[in-house]
Amino acid sequence: MVGAADVVKPADKVEFYSPQVKETPIYTISDDIGSPDSTFTMSSINSSGDVKSPGDPPEKKFAESDPEKQPLSGKKEERWWTTLMQIAVPFFIAGCGTIGSGLVLGSVKNWEVFLQVKAIFVLVPSLSGLKGNLDMCLASRLSTQANLGNMRLPREVISMVVGNISLVQVQAIVAATVVSMFAVVVNTITDRQFNGSYVLLLIASAVFTATTTCFVLDFVMVIVIFASQKFKVNPDNVATPLAASIGDIVSNSVLAVTAAYMFEQIKISLWQPIALLCVYYSLLPIWVFIGWKNKYTKAVLTTGWTPVISALFISGVGGIVLDQAVDQYPGYEVFQPIVNGIGGNLVCVQSSRLATHLHQTAIPGILPENTRIIEWPWRTLFYGTPAAKIARMLLILAVCGQIVFMIVADVVFRGFVSLQFVFGVTYVLCSVIQVMVLLYLSYILIHFMWKKKKDPDNAAIPYLTALGDLLGSVFLGLAFLILSIFGMEYGNNVQ
Repeated sequence: MVGAADVVKPADKVEFYSPQVKETPIYTISDDIGSPDSTFTMSSINSSGDVKSPGDPPEKKFAESDPEKQPLSGKKEERWWTTLMQIAVPFFIAGCGTIGSGLVLGSVKNWEVFLQVKAIFVLVPSLSGLKGNLDMCLASRLSTQANLGNMRLPREVISMVVGNISLVQVQAIVAATVVSMFAVVVNTITDRQFNGSYVLLLIASAVFTATTTCFVLDFVMVIVIFASQKFKVNPDNVATPLAASIGDIVSNSVLAVTAAYMFEQIKISLWQPIALLCVYYSLLPIWVFIGWKNKYTKAVLTTGWTPVISALFISGVGGIVLDQAVDQYPGYEVFQPIVNGIGGNLVCVQSSRLATHLHQTAIPGILPENTRIIEWPWRTLFYGTPAAKIARMLLILAVCGQIVFMIVADVVFRGFVSLQFVFGVTYVLCSVIQVMVLLYLSYILIHFMWKKKKDPDNAAIPYLTALGDLLGSVFLGLAFLILSIFGMEYGNNVQ
C-alpha cells in the first residue's frame, strides 16, 4: 500500500481517519490540476502511485515489447476501427466547415471594408484560432471530466457548464481586445497612418465576433458531450472536431458581416461601435464574478491567461502572412483556412486524448511508467508509443481528407476542376508536414506540462492550434511561392 508521504505533499490538505475504524483512508490532494476538492481513496491509487478513476478495471501489465497495447484513452482499449470511425465522421464534417470558411474569405476579400481596412486580415486567423484557445479547451476539459465520470450529477453538471461558459466569455472579450490592438499596430506600421475610427471598427468587430462565436460553440460542445455519453462514444474523438466544424465558418462570416456593417456606420457616426463596446465591457465584471465563484473555473480564471494571450500573438503572425499573401497569390485565401483548420482539428484530437490518458493513469508531476517527455519522432508518429496508433490514423485522415477537401474547394470556388497535379501534390505535402510537426509537438508539450503540474486541457491546445495557424500559413505560402517560380501556381491554366 502506498503511504501518505508517497502521495501527498506537506502543503496538501490531508484528512486522516482513526486506525481503529476499518475504512479506507481518504486523501484530499490539491495542486495546479483539477478541483481543490478532488478526493482520491487509496483504492484509486495503483501500485506505481498513479491515480485511477473510480470503477476502473484492475491493473493490467503490458509487455514492454508492444507499448501500443496500452490504451491511450478510456477505461478499456478501443478497437482501432471504432476509434477511426469516431474520429473520421466529425473530421469530415469539420472539413466541410473549413471549406466553407475558405469560400467565405474568398468571396468577401473584395468587399470595401476588406480593401480599405487591411488589418482585418490580421484578425482572421486569430479570431478563428479562438475556437482552439477557448472552445476546444472547453471541449477538452469537459471531455476529460466526462471520461472521469464527473458529469453524472445534474447539479455538478450545471455548475460546471455555467462556470465554463462564463470563463470563455471573459477570455473572449479580453482576447479579442488584445488581438484587435495587435492588428491596429501592424496596420499602422505597414500603412504608416493611424485612423481612430478604424480602431473602433476593429475592436468592436473583434469583440462581437469572438463572444458570439464562442457562445454558440459552447452550447454545441455541451450538447455533443452529453450525446457522446448517451451513445457511449468517446467525447475526446468527436467534441473538438465538431467545435471546429462550425467555428471557422461562423467566425469568418460574423466578422465579415459585422465589419461591413460597422464600416458603413462609422461614415455617419461613431456611436454604434462605442455603444457595443460599452455593453460588452459592462458585462465583463459579471462574467468574472461568476467564473471566480465557480470551483471548476476559478483556477483557470486566475492562471490560464498566458497560453491564451501567447497563442493570439502566434496566430497574429499567421495573420500577417495571410495579409501579405492574399494579394500576391490568387486562391491562397481559399486554401489557407482548410490547411489551418484541418491541422488544428487533428492535433486537438490527439492532445485531448493524451490529456485524458494522463488524468486517468497518472498524478500531477509524475509521468506514467516508461513514458518520456521527448521521444524520437517515429516513435510518436508511427510506432513505439501508445500515442503512435492514433497518430497513424490522424496522418492517414490528413492525406485522404486534404485530397477530398482540395478538390471540393476548387470545384466550388472555380465551378470546375482547375487543379494541376503538381499543385495537388505540393499542397498535400505541405499540409501533411504541418500535421506531423503538430502531432510531435503535442506529445512533447502535453507531457512537459504534466511534469510541471500544469493541466494540459487548459494550456496545451491554445499553443498547438496557434502553431497550426502559423505553420499552415507559412507552409502554404512557401508552396504557392515555389509553384509561382516554376509557373505552376494555382489557376494559371484557367483561360
